[in-house]
Amino acid sequence: MPEIRVARLGQPPFWLSVIELLKPVTWFPPMWAFACGVIASGVVVTSRLQFLIGGVLLAGPFLCGTSQIVNDWFDRHVDALNQPERPIPSGRIPGRMGLHMAVGWSVLSMLLAAMLGTWVFVASALGLALAWAYSAPPFRLKRNGWWGNAAVGLCYESLPWFTAAAAMTGSLPEPGLIAIALLYGLGAHGIMTLNDFKSIAGDRAMGLRSLPAAMGPDRAARLACIVMAVPQMVVVSLLLQWQQPTHALAVFGVLMGQIVLMPRLLSDPERFAPWYNGTGIVLYVSGMMITAFALRGLV
Repeated sequence: MPEIRVARLGQPPFWLSVIELLKPVTWFPPMWAFACGVIASGVVVTSRLQFLIGGVLLAGPFLCGTSQIVNDWFDRHVDALNQPERPIPSGRIPGRMGLHMAVGWSVLSMLLAAMLGTWVFVASALGLALAWAYSAPPFRLKRNGWWGNAAVGLCYESLPWFTAAAAMTGSLPEPGLIAIALLYGLGAHGIMTLNDFKSIAGDRAMGLRSLPAAMGPDRAARLACIVMAVPQMVVVSLLLQWQQPTHALAVFGVLMGQIVLMPRLLSDPERFAPWYNGTGIVLYVSGMMITAFALRGLV
């Protein structure tokens, strides 16, 4: 195994290394999904302000932050080869401190979740279990694109949406809200497939069966498009069934926008996957917010 480097003089302060390890840029997806859940709950924000603040911290810095620490710890030997400047392989987070931080952050996350209610605690426990299973042996779900992407979609989209509604209402969310959260989490499986296009060669070299590496770029891109589009079609159908035609039309509109962009993605997936992540995915998450307002109208 590659040797983990020892910290040297002139490196950034320890606290900056900790922030780098937590990867704040990755907090946006679960925090966006949490915002959708808050809106969909129909609860006046000012009446549950402490739960809103606690939930935002739980979704971003704590649960998502924990998943980043866990992932970096169990990838430390691979990173020592490919990204030796990362906090753990560089020695800026020395020894077994990365593992201790992952365990400590997990405990703090569950303590915060317990303060926000029973269903928040249950959802957070499931999210943490998936975060550890994604990166840690013996499961290491990230080695398989089907299981790994499903875990990330559930953790980044479905569970934060559910958690927000549970935190704001103090009870189990309505079945319709749970269904919508699961549908958008399923669609996020396709988003994660597109994210894997940036590392096809490395995944193949390391034996990671991401879908682009295992299926080939063309087939994986087509699958990603289908997996993103079908749940949104179901969402439109549900909104029509729930007598929300305006919101259904708006979600259908953002879906059509994605479909218009897909031929360019499919023409050269390896080249245009980053482009689609900056265009089509914005439309996807916009549809999530539109749907959240539709659910608020049902309360």
